[in-house]
Amino acid sequence: MSYTDKFAETRNNLRNLRRTIPETFAGFVALEQAASQDRALPHKTKELIALGIAVGLRCEDCIISHVGACLRAGANREEVAEALGTAIQMSGGPGLMYAAKALSVYDELYES
Repeated sequence: MSYTDKFAETRNNLRNLRRTIPETFAGFVALEQAASQDRALPHKTKELIALGIAVGLRCEDCIISHVGACLRAGANREEVAEALGTAIQMSGGPGLMYAAKALSVYDELYES
């Protein structure tokens, strides 16, 4: 399964969850929107941070989601790579493996 397919699957899973627990989901969305606003840090920077955390936590669905968000926020490959470098620094060998996966996700989603 491609990352594009996994991204679509994740979105479908989230839609299903939203229909099942709409109040909880709405609360999470409100938190995400508040935390993502441009303030002292621009939204793009916050998405790069979120991607680094997703790598550190080894959450593949989170990685796919935040790579997509980084692309929508205008992050280029070099910016993503630098964020991944920091994630590797903070999470060691497992972070290295997930950072490589994240860069593959970026490359695939950028092309589509």
